[in-house]
Amino acid sequence: MTLTELRYIVAVARERHFGRAAEGCNVSQPTLSVAVKKLEEELGVALFERSKTEVSITPVGDQVVRQAQRVLEEVDSLTTIAHQGRDQLCGPLRLGAIHTIGPYLLPHLVPEVHRRAPELPLIIEENYTARLAESLKRGELDAIIVATPFEQPGVVTLPLYSEPFVAVLPADHPLSRRQKLDINELARETLLLLGSGHCFREQVLHFCPDCHATVSSGNSIQHTVEGSSLETIRHMVVTGMGVTILPCSAAGADRYAQHLLSIRRFQEPVPTRQVALAWRTSFPRPKAIEVIRQAILETHVPCLEMVSEPSG
Repeated sequence: MTLTELRYIVAVARERHFGRAAEGCNVSQPTLSVAVKKLEEELGVALFERSKTEVSITPVGDQVVRQAQRVLEEVDSLTTIAHQGRDQLCGPLRLGAIHTIGPYLLPHLVPEVHRRAPELPLIIEENYTARLAESLKRGELDAIIVATPFEQPGVVTLPLYSEPFVAVLPADHPLSRRQKLDINELARETLLLLGSGHCFREQVLHFCPDCHATVSSGNSIQHTVEGSSLETIRHMVVTGMGVTILPCSAAGADRYAQHLLSIRRFQEPVPTRQVALAWRTSFPRPKAIEVIRQAILETHVPCLEMVSEPSG
């Protein structure tokens, strides 16, 4: 049994395809297939079920792959300790962020990280929470920025800041004459929301359960229209397609803010989300994590309420 064979089975489990796994490992498919078969023979169990169209992992294979991932992480930790242990701020950090945070936090975060730790380049991925969590678990990401609640075994979750939601309306919309709105008032409007899979959509619907689907009520019709990103949704608001609810950091990030859009806060209780930094308990570079945390505290986005000290 070799570390190379362990990397191969982890790659096959991730890709569910021998060809793509081989490509990701920079080896030929026959080389990878022979190595996986050799490991199966050594262990005396089948790790994968193979067919012409797909590869699936067996129950015992799932357990073996999980253990292999842990072994590889420990080996990576040894390498990190050996090569970067003298300076935890030297070498890339793989950072993930959800789609509704990345575009608005990263422009402030990246230069501050570079100022604090110039030899700590960031490899950045934006994705859905579930995919970021899986990448974190597999060791493909070192830390992720997500909305809470977020709980995973073997993962530390540290609150960073809370962020209120705001209403974003066309400048000539009747509700723009008001200073503050009740979030439930937007349920009577054509409301633009992110599509399924975005946690921000679910957070909005938690605070406004009636802001969902298309329903008829008397002579009026309520509409919910989906957009692929917060930026796309704001563009649609400008065109008069409807109104929306955004995290405050995303509300006025471009030239539309003062010309064609009205941004209004909500009445108490103000809908809010909490954003947190999460990383594996086994991650061997806590000083790098602290640089990320401190950099976020120094982003100075006006509407964010920072958590100044780690909890616990």
